[in-house]
Amino acid sequence: MQKDKLTFNDLPEVVGELCERISSMENLLTEKLHQQHNEVKKDTHVPMTVDEVCEYLGISKSSFYYKAKHGGIPIIKQGKHLFVYRDELDKWLESGRKGESPISIEEEHARMLATTRRKANPKSW
Repeated sequence: MQKDKLTFNDLPEVVGELCERISSMENLLTEKLHQQHNEVKKDTHVPMTVDEVCEYLGISKSSFYYKAKHGGIPIIKQGKHLFVYRDELDKWLESGRKGESPISIEEEHARMLATTRRKANPKSW
């Protein structure tokens, strides 16, 4: 298909060729997306050691052990060793979100004032 030599009579042939190219590109794209989706699913259920979890979360070992005991990090104990699956850790992190939408400054100010205790005014006694 050359741009310089196109005529009106060649238009149906060129449009047909373009349609074939577009459909082949769509097929290729769907194949790649399907492969990528399968690869992501396979790699998420990977067991991690305590050191790897601490590095992944950016916390110390003592913080990890505290969170495992009190915070509910989903751990698996095999003898003396602890393991955490990456996908379960990500779900645990997602479930720890406090609010889906950030609050406004006025709402935050009202919450702070509601929790502040004030001294009793001695004149009103």
